Amino acid sequence: MKLEFKRLSEADPADLIALMNHPRVREHMPLTRENFGAEDCRRFVEGKERLWAEHGFGPWAFYADGKFVGWGGLQPEQGEADLALVLHPEAWGLGGPIVQEVLRRAFEEFRFASVMVLFPPTRTRIRALFRLGFVRDGEVVVGGETFLRYRLYAPTGVSNNPRETS
Repeated sequence: MKLEFKRLSEADPADLIALMNHPRVREHMPLTRENFGAEDCRRFVEGKERLWAEHGFGPWAFYADGKFVGWGGLQPEQGEADLALVLHPEAWGLGGPIVQEVLRRAFEEFRFASVMVLFPPTRTRIRALFRLGFVRDGEVVVGGETFLRYRLYAPTGVSNNPRETS
């Protein structure tokens, strides 16, 4: 299988809208309460592209064998790199290879000292995070919602990032 990372602006808005409105996806996105429509999608993509312009990194659209399967990647959150991953339920099995590539880029290309993941407390299937080496690192409140924070530190000698400000 061939995985591709493209900018969100290259994704078909209909694919993003369908993903963001999928009931099984929305279960894990407490900050998304309303129906995600065309105008929401436009603002969403513009905001994510602005991250690239302002910070030099941001999320991607993911494709497997040419088919859109989700979005995610690295986003600035409270001065750090937050790994986000939103996959279509049919592609949940691709999370491992996608996360591995995002982490490779985070530590080798962007040179982050660490990467964090924020999960809502309802997200209980997290063994894969621990297998990757993430450790529990407190709680944060974003948009009025509490999230559990997990952190993965760069392998020794890999990071030297002036971007990270924490």
